[in-house]
Amino acid sequence: MDKKVIYTETAPKAIGPYSQAVLVGDLLFVSGQIPLDPETMTIVSDDVKVQTHQVLKNLQAILAEADMSFNNVVKTTVFIKDMNDFAAINEVYAEYFTTTKPARACVEVARLPKDVKVEIELIAHK
Repeated sequence: MDKKVIYTETAPKAIGPYSQAVLVGDLLFVSGQIPLDPETMTIVSDDVKVQTHQVLKNLQAILAEADMSFNNVVKTTVFIKDMNDFAAINEVYAEYFTTTKPARACVEVARLPKDVKVEIELIAHK
């Protein structure tokens, strides 16, 4: 199996024992990203839209490191703290997935790392 760890300074460092992403053949598995500023490693805002933008920017940076873009994404999983934020998160999400829309699951969870409001993981294909 051809497995390569993907890492970029332009996305937050892992806050646990995991990689930002792992490339296996033509598939890229990107770990869940939360709204951390990659430079300060702090949460960007309490606003769910600002948090969602940062999460997607972090994902975009990891995709770019693997020479991919949102057009390569085939599946996302969105974890949200409050389903009442679904419309706001969806609005921001739609700004990043403009042409090819991936399959997606969205679930409300009891708690996310650092008590953020949104986390997104994805799978992309080269």
